[in-house]
Amino acid sequence: MPTITTATFTWWKKTTPRTSCGRFGPCREVPAVAGPEIPSNSLQLTELAGRPPVQVAIVEPEIPQNTGNVARTCAATHTPLHLIEPLGFRLTDRYLKRAGLDYWPHVDLTVYPDLESFRRRLSGCRFVYFSTHGTRVFHDFRFHPGDCLVFGSETRGLPPGLLRTEPRHVLTLPIDRSRVRSLNLATAVGVALFEALRQMPCAHRPLADPAVTRLPPDEEPRENLGAR
Repeated sequence: MPTITTATFTWWKKTTPRTSCGRFGPCREVPAVAGPEIPSNSLQLTELAGRPPVQVAIVEPEIPQNTGNVARTCAATHTPLHLIEPLGFRLTDRYLKRAGLDYWPHVDLTVYPDLESFRRRLSGCRFVYFSTHGTRVFHDFRFHPGDCLVFGSETRGLPPGLLRTEPRHVLTLPIDRSRVRSLNLATAVGVALFEALRQMPCAHRPLADPAVTRLPPDEEPRENLGAR
């Protein structure tokens, strides 16, 4: 039976006994990397019915720097990250670690040997797919608590057969395709994730920077006050 590896990085520390990490052989525990102190006013997300507000999955990612940047975004937003093999890199890749900096201890990561194992494990979630072939614009879509945002590899995207399973849940990010074919994977994940979180009724976002002032909803942005 395929092995599903669940890990919270302390670089690479298993959270449950496993015999292998997918196709890369036995898991090895290594010394923990100290994470940064989390300020008391940092972003806090409240789980709804034991389920995180949103989850992110990448199918067969190829570039370690992109996955590292996605992991950093997931750590910042308390968002579980799911990776579906085959990966284009090893989880010990120095570029992967460098992109995630010292935030890996805060990444809730699960690695799956194949797409079938991933879909079976998250069978209770609604999958929302992102593709350049999508016909629905992401900011017009109503995200629900527990949704899993699914992205494909940098060069191939998501399998066409997968997109056909739920065509109404295939979204796209509007860009000028006469200039660029697609956005960077890490950029696309960040844009989609923060829009989904913005819609979550269970997300609480105290400002992390005390120097920034939150304006009341009926007050104009400061930069426009003197424009009249």
